Amino acid sequence: MSGNNKSAYPFYITAGTLVCLVALSLINNSFSIQDFTTRPLDLLADVRKDAPVPPSEEIDTTAYATVPVPGTTDTAVNVTEDSASLAAAAAIPDPDHFHNFATYTGILNYHPPVGSDSAVTAGLEHFLVALDELKAKKRKKVRIAYFGDSMIEGDLITEDLRDSLQRLFGGQGVGFVPVTSVVAGFRTTITHTFSKDWKDYSYKQLPPASLPLGISGHTFMPGESSWIKYQSVKKRGLSKFEQVSVLYGPSASGNISINNKSYALSGHQTVNRLSLHVDSANSKQVTIKWAGGSAAPLYGVSFEGDTGVYVDNYSFRGISGIELGKLSGKLLQQMQSEHPYDLIVLHYGANVLWKPELTDYSWYGNPMKKVLDSLRNDLPNASFLVISTADKSYKKSGNYVTAPGVTALLKVQHELAKGHGAAYWNLYAAMGGHNSMIRWVEGDTVLANKDYTHFNRQGAARVGALLYKAMMDEYKQLERQ
Repeated sequence: MSGNNKSAYPFYITAGTLVCLVALSLINNSFSIQDFTTRPLDLLADVRKDAPVPPSEEIDTTAYATVPVPGTTDTAVNVTEDSASLAAAAAIPDPDHFHNFATYTGILNYHPPVGSDSAVTAGLEHFLVALDELKAKKRKKVRIAYFGDSMIEGDLITEDLRDSLQRLFGGQGVGFVPVTSVVAGFRTTITHTFSKDWKDYSYKQLPPASLPLGISGHTFMPGESSWIKYQSVKKRGLSKFEQVSVLYGPSASGNISINNKSYALSGHQTVNRLSLHVDSANSKQVTIKWAGGSAAPLYGVSFEGDTGVYVDNYSFRGISGIELGKLSGKLLQQMQSEHPYDLIVLHYGANVLWKPELTDYSWYGNPMKKVLDSLRNDLPNASFLVISTADKSYKKSGNYVTAPGVTALLKVQHELAKGHGAAYWNLYAAMGGHNSMIRWVEGDTVLANKDYTHFNRQGAARVGALLYKAMMDEYKQLERQ
């Protein structure tokens, strides 16, 4: 009897072990040590049925794609077998009939709604034509106003987009730089220092009714001894200053000095411009000092060459984009007269996703419709590009996963672009889609920060390259016509 009992021990041990392992598979058995989280053990993974995706994480694609375009990588959804229906769908000039907006990594171009101002152009049409005219030397400059939050501060993303465009189409200069900046020390495309006595009015502290708010969301008022110093950097296209333009508000008798030479600020428009060419002796540094007279509101300084493409970075930390509604139509219209833009980029989302599991973004979409209505009205000749939120991860049950709010916000941002005849670029899809931020943070090449929200400089460079490629794919389509 004792021998028989001993011979059964291996069976009992094996069976007991299997029972324990199966039990562990039925519970969350991963654990975390600092930033490291173990992979959960699941012996039943291969025999489980996939759990349904929560409704908050689904995107309804049935209304967005019917036929794949040859040469693209997006997947067809609900393809009809009726050839007549296919032909009819293909004849409709609406990108939604060819691309799934939720997964397509290129740029979608939409036509303005019926009844729109005849000056309002479709998608990137005006911008692409402007690039073509620049290349053919039929115009001198093409400008992009790139609005965003902390994702682009310090010239992130815009630096690489600018450099790529200037390499192909020409250009010398960093574009618009504000009078002061909380990230001046972080920016690598210009060396920027300033005195501490400037008064900074902004979206956070609006100026008095008598003062307009600048297009960057800032208006700067000088003190008695205010100064700004800009120095070039040793980078391609940024190693010297050629053309300097001071953008300022209404002024009766303000005075400034630029590299020790006096200039009067006497414009009475909402936006005025003082432009000069920098002599070779001062091409590396520009120092602006307040020289007295009635105080004049300054918006910033633009550094350009005589020709080429210029990308102005209008970053503002902590905003959602709704704040753009605080800009006056008169100021925007005057900017188009003094410093015209061919493309307006709206890149927001990080601050909209402040509550990761929130999926109702009507509180954001409805005000943004009014913002886009106003911008379209005040800048009718410019192209508009809405860039979606990037992926954003949050910690759930010990693991980082894409926030449910991401896909919900993508739908809202897509509808904003489509409803206003703008272009749309899905950054979330371009960077890899679901859980891609985890790979950007934890991959062999680290491309994003440990907040699982913001790109680092290397990641921002990759985003800039992806955006440039998407733009050039559209430009090549224009060249083939």
